[in-house]
Amino acid sequence: MAKKTESKFMQPMEISEELAAVVGKGPMPRTQVTKKLWQYIKKHNRQDPNNLRDIIPDEKLAKVFGGSKKPVNMFKMTKLVNKHLS
Repeated sequence: MAKKTESKFMQPMEISEELAAVVGKGPMPRTQVTKKLWQYIKKHNRQDPNNLRDIIPDEKLAKVFGGSKKPVNMFKMTKLVNKHLS
C-alpha cells in the first residue's frame, strides 16, 4: 500500500521566536498555528468589537505583524504570519 503524503498545510513548520511567544514552541503544522493564534486573539480580546475582521495587536502580536500597533485585517494577518514560518 502506498504511503499517503501529507498536504502542505499538515507538514510541521519551524516557528520564529516572535510567533512562538504567541502560539508556543514548534514545529507545528500551519493549521495548528492558525488555531492557536485565534485562541490567543480571543483569550486576550484582540478583535475590534466594531469590525471583527480587524485584529488589534498587543505587544506580542505587534512583533508578529511587523512591529505595527495598527489594526490588521484577518486576511492580511495570514500573510504576515507566514513570514514567521519556515
